[in-house]
This record gives sequence, C-alpha cells and structure tokens, in this order.
Amino acid sequence: MMTSAMTARLKPVQPGRSSLVTVLDIGSTKICCVIARLVPREGRALRGRTHMAEIIGFGYGPSAGVKSGVVTDLDKAEQAIRSVVGMAERAAGITVQSVVVNVTAGRLGSETFSASVSLDGHEVEPSDISRVLIAVNDRSVRDERSIIHALPIGYALDGQKGVRDPRGMVGETLGVDVAVISAETLAMRNIELALNKCHLEVEALMATPYASGLATLVDDEADLGVACIDMGGATTTVSVFNEGHLVYADALAIGGHHITLDIARQLSVSVADAERLKTLYGSCLQGQTDETDVITVMPIGANSHESPNSISREMLTRVIRPRVEEILEAIRDRMQATGMMDISGRRFVLTGGASDLTGLPELARRMLARNVRNGRPLGVSGLPDRAKGAAFATVAGMLVYPQVCGAEYVQPRPTRKLTGSDGYFAKVGSWLKSGFM
Repeated sequence: MMTSAMTARLKPVQPGRSSLVTVLDIGSTKICCVIARLVPREGRALRGRTHMAEIIGFGYGPSAGVKSGVVTDLDKAEQAIRSVVGMAERAAGITVQSVVVNVTAGRLGSETFSASVSLDGHEVEPSDISRVLIAVNDRSVRDERSIIHALPIGYALDGQKGVRDPRGMVGETLGVDVAVISAETLAMRNIELALNKCHLEVEALMATPYASGLATLVDDEADLGVACIDMGGATTTVSVFNEGHLVYADALAIGGHHITLDIARQLSVSVADAERLKTLYGSCLQGQTDETDVITVMPIGANSHESPNSISREMLTRVIRPRVEEILEAIRDRMQATGMMDISGRRFVLTGGASDLTGLPELARRMLARNVRNGRPLGVSGLPDRAKGAAFATVAGMLVYPQVCGAEYVQPRPTRKLTGSDGYFAKVGSWLKSGFM
C-alpha cells in the first residue's frame, strides 16, 4: 500500500544543486554498486535529465544467495552485497548508509486504477488532486502486496481525458488514471533484511523494468509508445511507455542463465564452458556456414588426457533458439492478454546482458511483428567502460531515478499536519509543480 515503507523515501534532486546517490543492482548473476555525484547539467538533454552523473565509486562482483531476484540465502547474499558495496566505498572514499535498490522479485506486476471526485463547479485545487489520488489508493491497497511506484498518467475533467495539468481549471468531476506497480511484500522485506544485515537502509525500491526503460529509451519513443525488454541472468522484465509515462511492467523468471544451463545439459559441458560457448559462438539464427563450423568442447568431468568433443555451430543454435523463443512468446502472450501490444506501438527495445546474443533482434522482429533495436544506457555519462553495455542498463536507470521521482505520488503518513507551508496540501502542490512543469 502507498502508506507502507516500500514506497520511495528518496527526495528528488533539487534543480541547480548537486547531490550524492548510491544505487545497488542486485541480480541473480551479478551485483553492482555505483556511488555517483549528480551535478546540474547545462544544455539540452533527454527529458528529466536535469543532472549529470559523475561516478566516484564503482563495485562489481558475482551474485550469491539470490535466485530470480529472490533472496534464497541471507548469509550468502549479505556477503556478496558487503563485498561489492565495500569496493565502491573504497573507491569513493566515503561510507554508504542508504541505497536505491532494484526490485524484480515478488511477482512484479502493474495495474491501472482510476478514480474521480466531485468538484461542484469550482477550480481544481491541490486538495482536489489529493482527494482523487487518495481514492485511487483506497482501491489499490492489498494486504499481501506493496506498491513500489504510483505514477499518475492522465487526468480528466468531466470525462474529457488528456488533461495534463488540471490546476486552475473548472468542472464538475475530476478523474485520474494511475499506473500502480506492486510486488509481494514478503519478497521485498527479504531484500530489505539482507541490506539491513549489511547496515544499509533502503532509500528507495525501484522496479527493474522502470529503471531499464529510463536508461535506454529516447523521448520520442516514450511519447509514441514503446516496450523495453530487459533480459537479465535469471529474469526477463518488460516495461511499456506511452505518452511519456510508464503504463505497464511485468517480469518472467526466465533469463540468459537458463540458456546457459540448456547448453550445459544438452552438450554435457560445465556451466562455465557453456557460458563461454554462448558468449563466443551462440546465436538465435542459423548462418550459412554453421553446419561446417566446428567447435571443440571439453566434456564435463573430463581430465586433461581425454580428447575434446566436436560440435557444429548449428547444433549450438538448435539448443539456444527454443529457450529464446519461449521467452519472447511468453512476453508476447502476456502483453496481448493485457492489451499492451497495441499501446506499445510498433517498437521494442532490447536490453540486459542476454540481449547481446547474436541474432536476437532479428528473431524478436519476426516473433513480435514489431521494429526492434538493441538498447544501451543513454543520458548517463561517466560510467566505467565495462558498465556502458546493456547489462548495466538497470544501474544507469537508477541514477536517473532521483531526477524524475518527484512525478510519483506517495500518500503522506497520517501524523503529518495538513496545513501550513510544510503541510500535506502544500507538499501535494509542490509535487504537482515538479511533475508538470
């Protein structure tokens, strides 16, 4: 629910002022921590990129105790997080106390809620905005799930949609549509518990598909309609943007590591060798010379005296392609079931570490019947060379998040006062100003 501790505690970065932010990407195959100084940007940039990220600390290492975004071993997860965060702290020369962390676990999903309130013909005031958003909150609260993001995507006056900023307008009824992204509370609590064992506080939880979209999409794509598919190690997430807003997010517990395991099982090689084969020779589509191209592989458990086996590249492709098709079919079916294929327009963007697989854009183009391109982090400078690829799109998106999180709505706790310069209505007005200016 919006009043729970799962919603963002992160304060939006102020225009013209610098700020420090620490982001932590907890994946199933890797963990990455970045400490950055957000410096006001001069000149033209992508929408929402008011600041430039100067990386002062970077830590990267293998994941442990995490499977498909879910914490499965607290002790192992704690050690892996401590190692990576410590690496970034030593590089930056500071001690981290709180982090922005991504969320993929907990059956991540989204719904659009609508609500309306009566205006009785008077002008729309911040109190009316707060009333209609609270009405959305009352409809979306569920005991077993917590809301991560609540993003207003459009207002309506007297049934007329498309109102971007209703303040000062008159009407009888004010309505709002809000995209609500939620996940299971207990799964997120375990992530928070692992971080607390590392003496770290959660400054904000951010949905992985939202972060990937912020990092890789250009403004025109987000306005016209686009879907961003982030293919990670053990999860694949999808986000849909339309009219500049995130309107849909989903996650599948299948990723690039499942392709690696398929190769290891069917070719009887070690997981490390299977990963090497996938990276160096793997493809989703068969080439003209694949039947004659021979790859030598060492059987699992073989000693140095045994001769390696030989396979054709065509055989490797026949192992890889079914799993990739399974992922793309699952995404297509879910989006068609929710009506998001039409809202996403004619374009898909692929990102994440597994998106580097040869032939993936071409196969996705055939199966999804849409234009497809590979996405890389945009609008974030200063990342290390090894962090500029698609595998680090989530990290880059989390660095953008403090610049755009002011557009979200979080209901203040009941103990806060309602009037005055720092009261509830004043803060809602400040939120409106930052969200619509």
